[in-house]
Amino acid sequence: MPNWGGGAKCGACDKTVYHAEEIQCNGRSFHKTCFHCMACRKALDSTTVAAHESEIYCKTCYGRKYGPKGIGFGQGAGCLSTDTGEHLGLDLQQSSPKPARPSTPTNPSKFAKKFGDVEKCPRCAKSVYAAEKIMGGGKPWHKTCFRCAICGKSLESTNVTDKDGELYCKVCYAKNFGPKGIGFGGLTQVEKKE
Repeated sequence: MPNWGGGAKCGACDKTVYHAEEIQCNGRSFHKTCFHCMACRKALDSTTVAAHESEIYCKTCYGRKYGPKGIGFGQGAGCLSTDTGEHLGLDLQQSSPKPARPSTPTNPSKFAKKFGDVEKCPRCAKSVYAAEKIMGGGKPWHKTCFRCAICGKSLESTNVTDKDGELYCKVCYAKNFGPKGIGFGGLTQVEKKE
C-alpha cells in the first residue's frame, strides 16, 4: 500500500517523520526529538550514536550493555563509577571481588621500561608527554613553553633559534647575539656621530 503524503515512520515513536525533521541511522528514520539513547535518554548525533539491531544508544551505554566485561575493560573514568548497570538490565555485581591493584607501580624501573622515562621540559621542568611535545634545540618542550625567552613570542620550526639551552625568535637572537655595528641592527649612523 502506498504511503500517501507522509514520510517514513520514526523508529522510536512510530509516527510519520517528514524530511525537514528526519535523522537517519542504521537504515531507519527518527525525529530529531526522538533521536536519543534508549538507556540514559541523552540526545544523540552522528558522532555519539551506536546502533545495535533496532536500538540506538550513546557510546557509553552501548559499551556497558554490549561491550567486553571484566577487569581491565573500563572506559576512562567510567570504570571507577559505582554504576551497577541496573537501568540497562545488567547484573555487573561479581560474587567474589578481586583485590584492587596498587595505584603506583611496585617496581619503578619495570614501569619505566614499559612506558619509557618521561622527559622534562627545560622551561617549566614538568613532564612532557607525546601529545604535547615539540622538539627544539634537541630537547622536548611543551607547546605552551615553546616561546622566545626574551619577547615571549610563540615559536615555530621556521623562526626558532637556540643558544645555551634557551629558545629565541630570530629577531631577538639577532639583536642580542648577532653581529653588532652599522648595518647590523646595532648602532645607526646618527648614534655613531654623537
